[in-house]
Amino acid sequence: MGAGEPAVTELYLSLKVVHIVSAAILFGTGLGTALHFWLVHRSGNALAIAVVARNVVRADFALTTPAGIVQPLTGLALAHLAGWPLLSSWLVATYALYLLAFACWAPVVVVQIRARDLAAQAARRGESLPPAYHKIMRWWFALGWPAFLALIGIFALMVTKPDLW
Repeated sequence: MGAGEPAVTELYLSLKVVHIVSAAILFGTGLGTALHFWLVHRSGNALAIAVVARNVVRADFALTTPAGIVQPLTGLALAHLAGWPLLSSWLVATYALYLLAFACWAPVVVVQIRARDLAAQAARRGESLPPAYHKIMRWWFALGWPAFLALIGIFALMVTKPDLW
């Protein structure tokens, strides 16, 4: 972006704000809902788990999903406007980490829906959480870590923009 291109500079700065805010929403909502869900899961209270899981699923659809769509769109636009080759090593690493995060997050949403349903069913019947609930929650926990670490890696790459190869 040259100094004589104020419209491009304004567009870049506007996209950068949207990109940063959507990154904060993506990471913050993911971390906040994961912590809330984990803490209620540890309580073993089927009714509380059903309520929290319902709200976690809602937050994923209302906040995490839109932010997850905005991130690559604004990121590619920012890279283009800044003149970064889209195949720069740090960008390629970012794409790979983003795909890893998505590959973990998509099944996590399905797991959360299933956990919500199993917990609600147990609460309605006045029963303990079934073994199927505990099994899927192990998957939820295992898939959450790579997604979380991938997003941390993306933040590091966005800040440092290293030449990796």
